[in-house]
Amino acid sequence: MMDLLSEVLQTTERISQIVRAVKSYTYLDQAPLLEVDVHEGLENTLVILQHKLKKGVAVKREYSPNLPRIEAYASELNQVWTNIIDNAVDAMNGRGEIRIKTYEEDRHIVIEILDNGPGIPEDIRSRVFEPFFTTKAPGHGTGLGLHISHDIIANRHHGVLTVESKPGETKFRVVLPVTISK
Repeated sequence: MMDLLSEVLQTTERISQIVRAVKSYTYLDQAPLLEVDVHEGLENTLVILQHKLKKGVAVKREYSPNLPRIEAYASELNQVWTNIIDNAVDAMNGRGEIRIKTYEEDRHIVIEILDNGPGIPEDIRSRVFEPFFTTKAPGHGTGLGLHISHDIIANRHHGVLTVESKPGETKFRVVLPVTISK
C-alpha cells in the first residue's frame, strides 16, 4: 500500500511539473512581447521533450549565471528551442549528448545547442533553413521546423541563427539582441 501511495505521489508531482512547464512554455494569458529568461524557456522545452530525452540523450548545461533577461516573443523562442533540440535527438537516433551553452557577447545573448550526432553533410548544410527541405523519411518531417526557426530569429527578433557541422558535432548558434529594435 505504501509503495502504491509513493508511486501516486511521484506521478502527481510529475504531472504537476509538466502542467507548469506547458503553461510557462506557451506563455498563456501574456502579451506576445515579454522580458524573458532564456534559461527558463530552455528548461521548459527540455521538460516538454523529456519523453524523447530520457531514452538515451544526456543534456549538459553550460548556462551563464549572469545572462540578462531579454525582450522577446517568448513562445516563439520556445518553438525554436523545440525544433533544434528535437532535430538533434532525431539525428542522434535518440542516443547521445546535447550540450546547451549560453553567454553574453556585445550586448547580445548567445545560445549554442550542440549535439554529438553524425553531423550534417556539407553538400546539404546550406539548405537546412530552406522551406520544405528535410533529410527525414517521407511522413517523418515537413522540412519547416528550421525554416520557421530561422524566420523567428532573423525576422521577429532581429537576431542570427547559424549552423556549423562536422562528423560528431553539429552546433546551432542563436544570437539575440537584449532589446528588439522596432
